[in-house]
Amino acid sequence: MEDIKVSLVIPFPTKRAAQIAYDVLRIDPEPKRNHIKKHYELNENNLKVEFIGDIAKNVRVALTNFYESIILCVETQKQFGPPVSEEYSHY
Repeated sequence: MEDIKVSLVIPFPTKRAAQIAYDVLRIDPEPKRNHIKKHYELNENNLKVEFIGDIAKNVRVALTNFYESIILCVETQKQFGPPVSEEYSHY
């Protein structure tokens, strides 16, 4: 059976806003039992996410979870306004 592959490109208003979303979302790996591979790529102000799996249900669940996370991330950025710095330096 051939793998199911879904690619998404999410545009952000700025490169920094895309970087924040990238940093927040990529730290949560898919559970191993889902058998889903998720790959993030940042290109200027676009966040590209690719999901690969062999079972449609698992890909659908991964996409649903991702959509919930990206919506929360975007709404949080709207709530707090645009980033005030070009780098995250809180470590």
